Amino acid sequence: MENRVIMAPMLSRTRFITGTIVSAVFSALLGCGEQVEQIPRLRWYVFAERSGAFEQAAQDCARAAHGRYDIELAALPTDADQQREQLVRRLAAGDPDIDIIGMDVIWTAEFAQAGWVLPWQGEPAREAREGRLASAVASATYQGRLWAEPFTTNTQLLWYRSDRVDTPPSTWDALFGMAERLGADGTIEAQGERYEGLTVFFVSLLASAGGSVLTSDGQHVSLEEAPTQRALAVMRRLANSPAADPALATAREDQARLAFETGDSSFMINYTYVWPSARANAPEVARHMAWARWPAVMPGRPSRVTLGGINLGIAAYSRHPELAFEAAACIASAANQRIAATRGGMPPTIAELYDDADVRTTFPFAGLLRDTLRDAVQRPQTPLYADVSLAISHTLHPMRDIDPARDAGRLREAVGRALRSEGLL
Repeated sequence: MENRVIMAPMLSRTRFITGTIVSAVFSALLGCGEQVEQIPRLRWYVFAERSGAFEQAAQDCARAAHGRYDIELAALPTDADQQREQLVRRLAAGDPDIDIIGMDVIWTAEFAQAGWVLPWQGEPAREAREGRLASAVASATYQGRLWAEPFTTNTQLLWYRSDRVDTPPSTWDALFGMAERLGADGTIEAQGERYEGLTVFFVSLLASAGGSVLTSDGQHVSLEEAPTQRALAVMRRLANSPAADPALATAREDQARLAFETGDSSFMINYTYVWPSARANAPEVARHMAWARWPAVMPGRPSRVTLGGINLGIAAYSRHPELAFEAAACIASAANQRIAATRGGMPPTIAELYDDADVRTTFPFAGLLRDTLRDAVQRPQTPLYADVSLAISHTLHPMRDIDPARDAGRLREAVGRALRSEGLL
Protein backbone atom coordinates (compact mmCIF):
# COMPACT_ATOMS: atom_id res chain seq x y z
CA MET A 1 0.00 0.00 0.00
CA GLU A 2 2.81 2.36 0.92
CA ASN A 3 4.61 1.38 -2.24
CA ARG A 4 1.61 2.30 -4.29
CA VAL A 5 1.28 5.60 -2.48
CA ILE A 6 4.98 6.36 -2.98
CA MET A 7 5.19 5.21 -6.62
CA ALA A 8 2.12 6.97 -7.87
CA PRO A 9 3.58 10.50 -7.55
CA MET A 10 6.86 9.34 -9.13
CA LEU A 11 4.98 7.91 -12.08
CA SER A 12 3.03 11.11 -12.43
CA ARG A 13 6.20 13.17 -12.35
CA THR A 14 7.76 10.90 -15.01
CA ARG A 15 4.75 11.24 -17.24
CA PHE A 16 4.74 15.01 -16.67
CA ILE A 17 8.44 15.34 -17.53
CA THR A 18 8.12 13.08 -20.57
CA GLY A 19 5.02 14.91 -21.75
CA THR A 20 6.74 18.24 -21.26
CA ILE A 21 9.74 17.13 -23.34
CA VAL A 22 7.52 15.79 -26.12
CA SER A 23 5.44 18.95 -26.06
CA ALA A 24 8.58 21.09 -26.21
CA VAL A 25 10.01 19.11 -29.10
CA PHE A 26 6.66 19.26 -30.95
CA SER A 27 6.44 22.99 -30.35
CA ALA A 28 9.96 23.47 -31.59
CA LEU A 29 9.20 21.46 -34.71
CA LEU A 30 5.98 23.37 -35.20
CA GLY A 31 7.88 26.60 -34.73
CA CYS A 32 10.33 25.55 -37.41
CA GLY A 33 7.42 24.77 -39.70
CA GLU A 34 5.89 28.12 -39.05
CA GLN A 35 9.23 29.80 -39.71
CA VAL A 36 9.49 28.08 -43.10
CA GLU A 37 5.97 29.15 -43.95
CA GLN A 38 6.80 32.72 -42.98
CA ILE A 39 9.41 33.06 -45.73
CA PRO A 40 7.63 35.11 -48.42
CA ARG A 41 7.08 33.09 -51.57
CA LEU A 42 7.06 35.30 -54.65
CA ARG A 43 5.10 34.00 -57.62
CA TRP A 44 6.59 34.81 -61.02
CA TYR A 45 4.03 34.43 -63.80
CA VAL A 46 5.85 33.90 -67.08
CA PHE A 47 5.57 31.77 -70.21
CA ALA A 48 6.71 28.15 -69.89
CA GLU A 49 10.37 28.48 -70.92
CA ARG A 50 11.72 25.07 -71.92
CA SER A 51 15.47 25.37 -71.42
CA GLY A 52 15.29 25.87 -67.65
CA ALA A 53 16.92 29.32 -67.81
CA PHE A 54 14.06 31.00 -65.96
CA GLU A 55 13.97 28.27 -63.32
CA GLN A 56 17.69 28.63 -62.73
CA ALA A 57 17.37 32.41 -62.40
CA ALA A 58 14.60 31.97 -59.82
CA GLN A 59 16.65 29.47 -57.82
CA ASP A 60 19.84 31.55 -57.94
CA CYS A 61 18.04 34.70 -56.83
CA ALA A 62 16.24 32.93 -53.99
CA ARG A 63 19.57 31.48 -52.84
CA ALA A 64 21.21 34.90 -52.97
CA ALA A 65 18.37 36.30 -50.82
CA HIS A 66 19.52 34.05 -47.91
CA GLY A 67 16.03 33.09 -46.82
CA ARG A 68 14.37 36.49 -47.15
CA TYR A 69 12.20 35.23 -50.01
CA ASP A 70 11.65 32.30 -52.31
CA ILE A 71 10.56 32.45 -55.97
CA GLU A 72 8.10 30.08 -57.56
CA LEU A 73 7.36 30.03 -61.28
CA ALA A 74 3.75 29.95 -62.45
CA ALA A 75 3.84 28.81 -66.06
CA LEU A 76 1.76 30.66 -68.64
CA PRO A 77 0.99 29.34 -72.15
CA THR A 78 3.55 29.92 -74.90
CA ASP A 79 0.97 31.82 -76.99
CA ALA A 80 1.10 35.53 -76.11
CA ASP A 81 -2.66 36.03 -76.56
CA GLN A 82 -3.42 33.23 -74.12
CA GLN A 83 -0.84 34.59 -71.67
CA ARG A 84 -2.51 37.98 -71.73
CA GLU A 85 -5.98 36.49 -71.31
CA GLN A 86 -5.00 34.59 -68.16
CA LEU A 87 -3.17 37.54 -66.65
CA VAL A 88 -5.89 40.08 -67.42
CA ARG A 89 -8.51 37.94 -65.70
CA ARG A 90 -6.41 37.59 -62.56
CA LEU A 91 -5.21 41.18 -62.44
CA ALA A 92 -8.66 42.61 -63.08
CA ALA A 93 -9.85 40.58 -60.07
CA GLY A 94 -7.05 41.96 -57.88
CA ASP A 95 -5.43 38.55 -57.45
CA PRO A 96 -2.66 38.86 -54.79
CA ASP A 97 -1.07 35.59 -55.93
CA ILE A 98 0.83 37.43 -58.69
CA ASP A 99 4.05 39.16 -57.64
CA ILE A 100 6.25 39.34 -60.75
CA ILE A 101 4.91 39.34 -64.30
CA GLY A 102 6.81 38.30 -67.40
CA MET A 103 5.27 41.02 -69.57
CA ASP A 104 5.26 40.94 -73.34
CA VAL A 105 6.52 44.31 -74.55
CA ILE A 106 3.09 45.10 -76.07
CA TRP A 107 1.33 45.03 -72.67
CA THR A 108 3.11 47.96 -71.03
CA ALA A 109 0.61 50.71 -71.81
CA GLU A 110 -2.45 48.56 -71.12
CA PHE A 111 -1.23 47.21 -67.77
CA ALA A 112 0.05 50.61 -66.64
CA GLN A 113 -3.14 52.44 -67.60
CA ALA A 114 -5.27 49.84 -65.82
CA GLY A 115 -3.21 50.15 -62.63
CA TRP A 116 -2.20 46.49 -62.71
CA VAL A 117 1.55 47.09 -62.33
CA LEU A 118 3.57 49.36 -60.08
CA PRO A 119 5.96 51.98 -61.50
CA TRP A 120 9.70 51.64 -61.05
CA GLN A 121 10.97 54.73 -59.26
CA GLY A 122 14.13 56.20 -57.76
CA GLU A 123 17.27 54.09 -57.61
CA PRO A 124 15.59 50.84 -58.77
CA ALA A 125 14.39 52.66 -61.91
CA ARG A 126 17.84 54.13 -62.57
CA GLU A 127 19.45 50.70 -62.22
CA ALA A 128 16.77 49.11 -64.43
CA ARG A 129 17.63 51.54 -67.23
CA GLU A 130 21.40 51.52 -66.81
CA GLY A 131 23.30 49.83 -69.62
CA ARG A 132 20.12 48.68 -71.35
CA LEU A 133 19.40 49.08 -75.04
CA ALA A 134 17.33 52.23 -75.49
CA SER A 135 14.70 50.36 -77.51
CA ALA A 136 14.26 47.84 -74.69
CA VAL A 137 13.85 50.64 -72.13
CA ALA A 138 11.31 52.32 -74.41
CA SER A 139 9.29 49.11 -74.54
CA ALA A 140 8.91 49.23 -70.74
CA THR A 141 8.05 52.95 -70.65
CA TYR A 142 4.64 54.60 -70.87
CA GLN A 143 3.88 58.29 -70.44
CA GLY A 144 7.42 58.96 -69.28
CA ARG A 145 7.46 56.39 -66.48
CA LEU A 146 9.16 53.00 -66.31
CA TRP A 147 6.67 50.19 -65.64
CA ALA A 148 8.88 47.13 -65.94
CA GLU A 149 12.54 46.13 -66.03
CA PRO A 150 13.84 45.11 -69.47
CA PHE A 151 14.81 41.42 -69.33
CA THR A 152 14.97 39.74 -72.75
CA THR A 153 14.49 41.16 -76.22
CA ASN A 154 14.36 40.01 -79.82
CA THR A 155 13.80 41.09 -83.38
CA GLN A 156 13.82 39.59 -86.86
CA LEU A 157 16.66 39.16 -89.32
CA LEU A 158 16.82 38.05 -92.94
CA TRP A 159 18.07 34.44 -93.13
CA TYR A 160 19.33 33.07 -96.43
CA ARG A 161 21.20 30.19 -98.07
CA SER A 162 24.82 31.16 -98.59
CA ASP A 163 25.31 28.31 -101.07
CA ARG A 164 22.73 29.90 -103.37
CA VAL A 165 23.24 33.60 -102.65
CA ASP A 166 26.62 35.32 -102.81
CA THR A 167 25.56 38.68 -101.43
CA PRO A 168 22.31 39.10 -99.47
CA PRO A 169 19.75 41.57 -100.84
CA SER A 170 19.63 44.91 -99.02
CA THR A 171 16.13 45.95 -100.14
CA TRP A 172 12.82 44.21 -100.69
CA ASP A 173 12.98 44.95 -104.41
CA ALA A 174 16.37 43.25 -104.57
CA LEU A 175 15.04 40.32 -102.54
CA PHE A 176 12.12 39.75 -104.90
CA GLY A 177 14.35 39.92 -107.96
CA MET A 178 16.94 37.54 -106.50
CA ALA A 179 14.35 35.04 -105.24
CA GLU A 180 12.43 34.97 -108.50
CA ARG A 181 15.61 34.37 -110.51
CA LEU A 182 16.38 31.33 -108.35
CA GLY A 183 13.14 29.71 -109.45
CA ALA A 184 11.89 26.78 -107.38
CA ASP A 185 14.71 27.18 -104.84
CA GLY A 186 14.05 30.88 -104.28
CA THR A 187 11.06 30.64 -101.95
CA ILE A 188 10.71 33.39 -99.34
CA GLU A 189 9.33 32.29 -95.96
CA ALA A 190 7.45 34.92 -93.94
CA GLN A 191 4.45 35.36 -91.64
CA GLY A 192 1.15 35.95 -93.43
CA GLU A 193 -1.56 34.46 -91.24
CA ARG A 194 -4.18 36.76 -89.70
CA TYR A 195 -2.56 37.16 -86.27
CA GLU A 196 -0.02 39.26 -84.38
CA GLY A 197 2.80 38.26 -86.73
CA LEU A 198 1.03 39.98 -89.63
CA THR A 199 0.79 43.17 -87.57
CA VAL A 200 4.51 42.90 -86.78
CA PHE A 201 5.32 42.52 -90.48
CA PHE A 202 3.28 45.60 -91.39
CA VAL A 203 4.68 47.75 -88.56
CA SER A 204 8.24 46.88 -89.61
CA LEU A 205 7.54 47.73 -93.25
CA LEU A 206 5.76 50.95 -92.30
CA ALA A 207 8.58 52.14 -90.03
CA SER A 208 11.14 51.20 -92.69
CA ALA A 209 9.19 53.39 -95.11
CA GLY A 210 9.26 56.31 -92.67
CA GLY A 211 5.74 55.99 -91.23
CA SER A 212 3.99 55.07 -87.99
CA VAL A 213 0.63 53.67 -86.99
CA LEU A 214 -0.13 56.28 -84.31
CA THR A 215 1.03 59.79 -83.51
CA SER A 216 3.85 60.12 -80.98
CA ASP A 217 1.42 60.61 -78.08
CA GLY A 218 -0.42 57.39 -79.01
CA GLN A 219 -3.75 59.21 -79.11
CA HIS A 220 -4.45 59.52 -82.83
CA VAL A 221 -4.05 57.64 -86.09
CA SER A 222 -1.02 58.55 -88.16
CA LEU A 223 -0.62 56.18 -91.14
CA GLU A 224 0.66 58.84 -93.51
CA GLU A 225 -0.39 58.06 -97.05
CA ALA A 226 2.97 57.69 -98.81
CA PRO A 227 4.77 55.38 -96.35
CA THR A 228 1.58 53.38 -95.71
CA GLN A 229 1.11 52.70 -99.41
CA ARG A 230 4.79 51.77 -99.78
CA ALA A 231 4.48 49.22 -96.99
CA LEU A 232 1.25 47.78 -98.41
CA ALA A 233 2.82 47.54 -101.87
CA VAL A 234 5.61 45.34 -100.48
CA MET A 235 3.07 43.06 -98.78
CA ARG A 236 1.04 42.71 -101.95
CA ARG A 237 4.09 42.04 -104.08
CA LEU A 238 5.35 39.36 -101.70
CA ALA A 239 2.02 37.55 -101.62
CA ASN A 240 1.69 37.59 -105.40
CA SER A 241 5.31 36.77 -106.22
CA PRO A 242 6.17 33.34 -107.64
CA ALA A 243 8.75 33.24 -104.84
CA ALA A 244 6.06 33.33 -102.14
CA ASP A 245 5.33 30.13 -100.22
CA PRO A 246 1.90 28.89 -101.36
CA ALA A 247 0.99 28.56 -97.66
CA LEU A 248 1.88 32.19 -96.85
CA ALA A 249 -1.68 33.12 -95.85
CA THR A 250 -1.60 30.54 -93.03
CA ALA A 251 2.07 30.81 -92.06
CA ARG A 252 3.33 31.80 -88.62
CA GLU A 253 6.92 31.86 -87.32
CA ASP A 254 7.07 28.11 -86.79
CA GLN A 255 5.62 27.25 -90.18
CA ALA A 256 8.25 29.49 -91.78
CA ARG A 257 11.01 27.88 -89.71
CA LEU A 258 9.95 24.34 -90.57
CA ALA A 259 9.63 25.15 -94.27
CA PHE A 260 13.12 26.66 -94.33
CA GLU A 261 14.54 23.61 -92.57
CA THR A 262 13.36 21.35 -95.40
CA GLY A 263 15.98 23.01 -97.61
CA ASP A 264 13.47 24.05 -100.28
CA SER A 265 13.62 27.78 -99.44
CA SER A 266 16.41 30.29 -99.84
CA PHE A 267 15.13 33.21 -97.76
CA MET A 268 13.29 33.64 -94.48
CA ILE A 269 12.11 36.52 -92.31
CA ASN A 270 12.16 35.30 -88.72
CA TYR A 271 13.47 35.61 -85.16
CA THR A 272 16.83 34.39 -83.90
CA TYR A 273 15.52 31.12 -82.47
CA VAL A 274 15.61 29.66 -85.98
CA TRP A 275 19.41 29.46 -85.80
CA PRO A 276 19.71 26.92 -82.93
CA SER A 277 16.66 25.13 -84.29
CA ALA A 278 18.25 24.58 -87.70
CA ARG A 279 21.53 23.47 -86.13
CA ALA A 280 19.67 20.85 -84.10
CA ASN A 281 17.05 19.73 -86.61
CA ALA A 282 18.57 20.39 -90.04
CA PRO A 283 22.38 20.57 -89.76
CA GLU A 284 22.84 20.40 -93.53
CA VAL A 285 20.67 23.48 -93.92
CA ALA A 286 22.38 25.21 -90.98
CA ARG A 287 25.77 24.63 -92.63
CA HIS A 288 24.71 27.00 -95.42
CA MET A 289 22.56 29.32 -93.29
CA ALA A 290 23.60 32.97 -93.17
CA TRP A 291 22.03 36.16 -91.89
CA ALA A 292 21.65 39.79 -92.90
CA ARG A 293 19.78 42.88 -91.84
CA TRP A 294 16.05 42.93 -92.56
CA PRO A 295 15.56 44.36 -96.08
CA ALA A 296 15.01 48.08 -96.50
CA VAL A 297 11.83 49.38 -98.11
CA MET A 298 13.60 52.42 -99.56
CA PRO A 299 17.22 52.47 -100.80
CA GLY A 300 19.43 54.50 -98.50
CA ARG A 301 17.00 54.26 -95.54
CA PRO A 302 17.96 51.41 -93.15
CA SER A 303 15.18 49.07 -92.17
CA ARG A 304 13.54 49.42 -88.78
CA VAL A 305 12.25 46.17 -87.38
CA THR A 306 9.64 45.55 -84.70
CA LEU A 307 10.90 44.81 -81.19
CA GLY A 308 9.86 41.79 -79.14
CA GLY A 309 10.83 40.45 -75.74
CA ILE A 310 9.85 40.07 -72.10
CA ASN A 311 10.02 42.70 -69.36
CA LEU A 312 9.48 42.17 -65.62
CA GLY A 313 6.57 44.03 -64.04
CA ILE A 314 5.51 44.08 -60.38
CA ALA A 315 1.84 43.32 -59.82
CA ALA A 316 -0.10 46.08 -58.05
CA TYR A 317 -1.76 43.57 -55.71
CA SER A 318 1.41 41.76 -54.63
CA ARG A 319 1.62 41.09 -50.88
CA HIS A 320 5.37 41.72 -51.00
CA PRO A 321 6.03 44.49 -53.55
CA GLU A 322 9.40 45.60 -52.12
CA LEU A 323 10.75 42.06 -52.24
CA ALA A 324 9.25 41.59 -55.70
CA PHE A 325 11.14 44.64 -57.02
CA GLU A 326 14.35 43.27 -55.52
CA ALA A 327 13.78 39.80 -56.94
CA ALA A 328 12.92 41.15 -60.41
CA ALA A 329 16.13 43.19 -60.44
CA CYS A 330 18.06 40.03 -59.62
CA ILE A 331 16.30 38.01 -62.32
CA ALA A 332 17.12 40.69 -64.91
CA SER A 333 20.77 40.97 -63.85
CA ALA A 334 23.63 40.51 -66.30
CA ALA A 335 24.36 37.02 -64.95
CA ASN A 336 20.82 35.83 -65.54
CA GLN A 337 20.52 37.56 -68.91
CA ARG A 338 23.66 35.70 -69.95
CA ILE A 339 22.04 32.41 -68.90
CA ALA A 340 18.82 33.28 -70.73
CA ALA A 341 20.87 34.01 -73.85
CA THR A 342 23.28 31.08 -73.83
CA ARG A 343 20.90 28.47 -72.48
CA GLY A 344 17.51 29.70 -73.67
CA GLY A 345 18.47 31.58 -76.85
CA MET A 346 16.82 34.83 -75.70
CA PRO A 347 18.82 37.95 -76.62
CA PRO A 348 19.76 40.22 -73.70
CA THR A 349 18.68 43.80 -73.10
CA ILE A 350 22.07 44.75 -71.60
CA ALA A 351 24.10 46.18 -74.48
CA GLU A 352 27.55 45.06 -73.34
CA LEU A 353 26.51 41.40 -73.21
CA TYR A 354 26.59 41.37 -77.02
CA ASP A 355 30.39 41.48 -76.65
CA ASP A 356 30.42 38.57 -74.19
CA ALA A 357 32.28 35.55 -75.60
CA ASP A 358 29.64 33.03 -74.54
CA VAL A 359 26.82 35.13 -75.94
CA ARG A 360 28.70 35.52 -79.24
CA THR A 361 29.17 31.78 -79.40
CA THR A 362 25.41 31.35 -79.06
CA PHE A 363 24.67 34.27 -81.39
CA PRO A 364 27.46 34.54 -83.98
CA PHE A 365 25.33 37.34 -85.47
CA ALA A 366 25.38 39.29 -82.16
CA GLY A 367 26.81 42.47 -83.69
CA LEU A 368 24.16 42.63 -86.41
CA LEU A 369 21.45 41.83 -83.89
CA ARG A 370 22.54 44.63 -81.56
CA ASP A 371 22.64 47.13 -84.44
CA THR A 372 19.14 46.07 -85.52
CA LEU A 373 17.84 46.35 -81.96
CA ARG A 374 19.27 49.84 -81.61
CA ASP A 375 17.12 50.94 -84.55
CA ALA A 376 14.12 48.80 -83.58
CA VAL A 377 10.59 50.19 -83.70
CA GLN A 378 7.95 49.81 -81.00
CA ARG A 379 4.52 48.52 -81.80
CA PRO A 380 1.82 51.17 -81.16
CA GLN A 381 2.09 52.11 -77.48
CA THR A 382 -1.52 52.40 -76.44
CA PRO A 383 -3.70 50.71 -73.80
CA LEU A 384 -5.89 49.66 -76.73
CA TYR A 385 -3.07 47.84 -78.51
CA ALA A 386 -4.93 44.52 -78.69
CA ASP A 387 -7.76 46.18 -80.65
CA VAL A 388 -5.34 48.12 -82.85
CA SER A 389 -3.46 44.93 -83.73
CA LEU A 390 -6.72 43.16 -84.61
CA ALA A 391 -7.71 46.08 -86.81
CA ILE A 392 -4.44 45.84 -88.75
CA SER A 393 -4.33 42.07 -89.19
CA HIS A 394 -8.02 41.80 -90.13
CA THR A 395 -7.79 44.61 -92.67
CA LEU A 396 -4.65 43.30 -94.38
CA HIS A 397 -5.45 39.59 -94.63
CA PRO A 398 -4.94 37.95 -97.02
CA MET A 399 -2.01 39.96 -98.32
CA ARG A 400 -2.56 38.89 -101.92
CA ASP A 401 -5.79 40.93 -102.00
CA ILE A 402 -4.25 44.17 -100.75
CA ASP A 403 -4.87 47.27 -102.85
CA PRO A 404 -2.45 49.89 -101.46
CA ALA A 405 -4.50 52.96 -102.44
CA ARG A 406 -7.79 51.53 -101.21
CA ASP A 407 -6.50 49.75 -98.10
CA ALA A 408 -4.49 52.68 -96.76
CA GLY A 409 -7.84 54.43 -96.20
CA ARG A 410 -9.53 51.29 -94.86
CA LEU A 411 -6.66 50.83 -92.45
CA ARG A 412 -6.94 54.37 -91.11
CA GLU A 413 -10.65 53.85 -90.54
CA ALA A 414 -10.17 50.50 -88.80
CA VAL A 415 -7.43 51.76 -86.48
CA GLY A 416 -9.51 54.84 -85.72
CA ARG A 417 -12.42 52.63 -84.67
CA ALA A 418 -10.07 50.64 -82.45
CA LEU A 419 -8.90 53.80 -80.69
CA ARG A 420 -12.54 54.73 -80.11
CA SER A 421 -13.25 51.21 -78.77
CA GLU A 422 -15.82 50.65 -81.47
CA GLY A 423 -16.67 47.24 -82.87
CA LEU A 424 -14.03 45.78 -85.16
CA LEU A 425 -15.67 42.69 -86.58
